[in-house]
Parts: sequence; structure tokens; C-alpha cells
Amino acid sequence: MKHFPLLEKFCTENNIKYSSEEDEKFALFYDFLIEKNKVMNLTAITDHNAAEIRHFIDSVEAFDIISQYFSEKPAKSDKKIIDIGTGAGFPGMPLAILLPEIHFILADSLDKRISFINEFINMAGIGNISAVHGRAEDLGHGIYRENNDICTSRAVAAMPVLLEYSLPLVKVGGKVIMYKSGNFEEELAQAENALSLLGGKVSDIKSFILPGTDIKRSIIVAEKIRSTPEKYPRRAGKPAKSPL
Repeated sequence: MKHFPLLEKFCTENNIKYSSEEDEKFALFYDFLIEKNKVMNLTAITDHNAAEIRHFIDSVEAFDIISQYFSEKPAKSDKKIIDIGTGAGFPGMPLAILLPEIHFILADSLDKRISFINEFINMAGIGNISAVHGRAEDLGHGIYRENNDICTSRAVAAMPVLLEYSLPLVKVGGKVIMYKSGNFEEELAQAENALSLLGGKVSDIKSFILPGTDIKRSIIVAEKIRSTPEKYPRRAGKPAKSPL
């Protein structure tokens, strides 16, 4: 019997491989998260069933978007996704468990969260994840700039701010995948200027309800259609204080 039957059902319905191997990794991650949460503030969602739905299933809702993106590209071995503001590893960790052929970079500004992720991936032997300590504003000007196929983020910032964090990190032709609540229309309207300045356009919107709940969620996808001007992202703190 699987540890996460709802997640298994979701994966089966969406043609995602979910064997005992994946299930065991999710179980290890959940147990490690709950244990470490006793001494550091990683998540307010600790109930097994709630974590399965609101952390794991919510995170893997972008699986089809990611798979479709790579299926339309020439075969390549260096597929890279950066997950900014990953926190305790969402959505990056669940996606990485189910997409072992893609390298995930889990980035966060708090070193204790990165230490938590590093400790887990070493313990679980997950080889397609690296964890990076840093603010998105700084990562956007270093070796990660325009060096990733996709940037994911969940519950990080309002869309205009989030686009300034994420669009500089992806290659032209790459995607930004933003996990949002069901009510995203106002944010999306506010993001028009940021999209124009940063070289992006909205290419897809996926709305869904988390299974067994009435929680409405959305994934907004922006495609990078031209290179982001060098001045973006602005210095640390500026995007949040003065959104584009």
C-alpha cells in the first residue's frame, strides 16, 4: 500500500510514473519535513492528508506544462529548472522526485532552509537537485542569469515582483511558472508593464481545484520572448518596494 494514495491517483490519472520508489521518496521527505519542523519554521501544514494535497499534489500540477515544454524542444541532456523562494522545497522537491531526468536548482534567501534541503537530498540520495542560498535579485545577475529552461515559484510575491525575480533567470524561449490562488485576474492586469519591460508574455493559464477540497488554484505561465535588459532585476529589495 502506498503512503500517499491521493498523490498516486493523481499521477495515474495524469500518466505520471508513480511507483514504490517515488512513493518512498515522498514518505521520506514528509517524515523529514515534519521532524525538522519541530525545531525550525518550515511549514504550517503538518497533517499527513493536508500535506499530500496542499504541498505534494499542488506542486505536481505543473508536471504536464513542464513535460509539454521539453517535448517540443530538441532532445537535450542539460534540462534545468530553477525554483526560487523554494522554502521547504515547494514546488521543486516534488517535481524533482517525479522528473529525475531534469536538474532542479532550489534557491532560497534563508540559509537554514537550504541546509534542510541539502541534508535531505544527501540522506535520500536524490542526484538531480542542487540547493543554492541567495536572493533572486542577486542570482539574476550571476551565473544563473538566462541559464535555465524554466523558473518555478510558489507563494513568493505578487506577479509584477515575481516576474522581475524570475524572467532574468530563464533563457529566451524559456518559461516562468507561477503558482497562484484562484483569483489571479487583478495581479495579472498589474503585471502587464513588468511583462513588457522584462521581455515576457503570458502563454498559458491553468486553473484547478485541489482534490477533496474547495481550494481554487491557478498556474500562470509566462514565456520569455526576448532577452531581459541588463538592469533587471534591480538591487535587492527594490522590486518589492517599487514594483514595475
